[in-house]
Amino acid sequence: MTDRGHPDDAERFALARPRLLRLAYSELGDLGEAEDVVQEAWLRLQRADARVIENLDAWLTTVVGRLALDRLRSARARRETYVGPWLPEPVPSPDPADRVTLDESVSYALLTVLEQLSPAERTAFVLHDVFDVPFPDVAEVVGRSPEAVRQLASRARRHVARASPRFAVSRDEHDHAVRAFARAASGGDLQRLVAVLDPDVVWTSDGGGRAVVARTPLRGGERVGRAWAALGRGFTDGPVEVELNGRLGLVVAGGDGHRAALSFVVVGGRIARIDAVRNPEKLRRI
Repeated sequence: MTDRGHPDDAERFALARPRLLRLAYSELGDLGEAEDVVQEAWLRLQRADARVIENLDAWLTTVVGRLALDRLRSARARRETYVGPWLPEPVPSPDPADRVTLDESVSYALLTVLEQLSPAERTAFVLHDVFDVPFPDVAEVVGRSPEAVRQLASRARRHVARASPRFAVSRDEHDHAVRAFARAASGGDLQRLVAVLDPDVVWTSDGGGRAVVARTPLRGGERVGRAWAALGRGFTDGPVEVELNGRLGLVVAGGDGHRAALSFVVVGGRIARIDAVRNPEKLRRI
């Protein structure tokens, strides 16, 4: 703590930290980067004169939003040369009761959709639509006029609406489909796999160039089912259930020694999307 800081700055920051971390993670899709951004915001608060900050929460939100946007712009260039698809880092909840810390605002399905937006669109959408930041404050983060930011958020909102399922499923329906998939994959049962997969299911794998994965998404219930039936026969152990971003997911271990964290989107009782993260750097927390 600097001599200029208030003695309760640390406590006030600690209270704001969970929200700031969700904000940075929503912008970046990388929890390690998000933690770095929040730590940098704390260092900036220590260097600032907190006595002249009228609204500390708004100040911290602006700082974190801007730092995350800078990192996102830099990350976009790196991800363009990434080997194979790039998927967000899945975040496990150690306890189902901890779901509140990673609610639908940072659901894995939403994060994968946000990856298709420009950094400015993603930041405008996350700040305004997810975290209720007023457009004038978002404009300060993005460096554009409030009207321009309003248009960015509107474009992002339309894209998210097009790419998201029309009807949300209950947690029970989601869990039932994931567990049915786990049982069918474990036994290499093609018929049961096809039954639980949507005919237009999309399976995307992220290995970061270190694990053998499909370089492009695999589509179609029959094709995806056959692939998972073959993989299931090579599992060293059965799938393990794990909470990923507040939803039931699975961790599987293949015969090649690589693990994969699986996140699912369920539509109408069937699995419509499978995101498999095999990049070891993104599995360190699992």
